[in-house]
Amino acid sequence: MQVLVIGGSGFIGRHLIARLVADGHFVSVPTRRYAHGRALLPLPTVTLHSGDVHREEILAPLVEKADVVVNLVGVLHSRNGTPWGPDFDKAHVQLPEMLARLCCRYKVSHFVHISALGVSTDAPSAYLRSKMEGESRIQNIFAASQMRNWTIFRPSVVFGPDDRFMNLFAQLACWMPVLFIAGAESRLQPVFVGDVAKAITAVMRQSRHFGQVYDLAGPEVYTLAELVARAARWGGHPRPVIGLPASVGRLQACFLEKLPGDPLMSRDNLESLKVDNVSATPMPPSLDMIPTPLEAVAPRYLARWR
Repeated sequence: MQVLVIGGSGFIGRHLIARLVADGHFVSVPTRRYAHGRALLPLPTVTLHSGDVHREEILAPLVEKADVVVNLVGVLHSRNGTPWGPDFDKAHVQLPEMLARLCCRYKVSHFVHISALGVSTDAPSAYLRSKMEGESRIQNIFAASQMRNWTIFRPSVVFGPDDRFMNLFAQLACWMPVLFIAGAESRLQPVFVGDVAKAITAVMRQSRHFGQVYDLAGPEVYTLAELVARAARWGGHPRPVIGLPASVGRLQACFLEKLPGDPLMSRDNLESLKVDNVSATPMPPSLDMIPTPLEAVAPRYLARWR
């Protein structure tokens, strides 16, 4: 099967593509920065394409040749704007809309889109509202074409060996004697990246999964403070974790989002934490999957920080 993976050089993408290759599929990965995809080059059935995925003339010939298209693109931060900022709009709304149109135009067998747990039209964060709008655009475009061969996954925060979640907290604990955390009481249900990859491959071209929206989450619910404490301890540097009042947390986020590089935290991230990132159905029952516990995986890969 020919699978086109948008966002394939990222965290989830690398794990998904390794699984696709192991299953015998041929994988195409467009990337604007070819160097970011070099880790995929040793995989025998992967082809990298240099180009901007937001340009239709780049994507159209790739979609036309694909049996399945998987969209993993997501950004955590955006410049300010209405209703949700230009970077969120480009990645979460315009790109899924274009992909949906191309999939319908070229009669692609299946479009799989990765959204986020907690999305809604009235969510407190621009991130979650833009993700919801992307879902709506996909469904409307397929409905207008009288097609329903799409599947949407809504994962909770994703953990795994090269994540920027548990690893970040373990790294911070290496040099901070106390960890001050905004949104400390927010509830999350982290899902293992291997489970996300397995779920995506399990639904591909299976008609019973067409037109479905599935949550993906782990077996346990934690507060953010509990996750930070575990990351610090498993990384060999147990630290006190102190939750910040909301007003102080916003000041912290405002400061962090103005630092050079990719922000550790933004005010919109804090808004996302106002919504519990949990699910009553952590894995689609139809997939017959048992979610992997955080404790079964994270202590091993966080040991690198000892």
